[in-house]
Amino acid sequence: MPPTGAKGLNLSASDVLDPYSETALRRVWKAERLSWWMTSTMHRFPESSGFDQRLQQSELDYLMSSEAAHWALAENYVGLPY
Repeated sequence: MPPTGAKGLNLSASDVLDPYSETALRRVWKAERLSWWMTSTMHRFPESSGFDQRLQQSELDYLMSSEAAHWALAENYVGLPY
């Protein structure tokens, strides 16, 4: 997992739950998705096309202007329910 979002320690703590269930695995993939999204939204990549850059800017604009996006980011960043 990339360090974006700093979720690794939280996920490893979840691994010690008995039993390691499908629910925990779904949480891991949701955290992976958040890290992927944050990386792709917050970083510039040399191979990005003009379309990719406009899409990235659109994501940031939505995040800054939508209360629903604020809530979704907060839920994913602070912690997903088990």
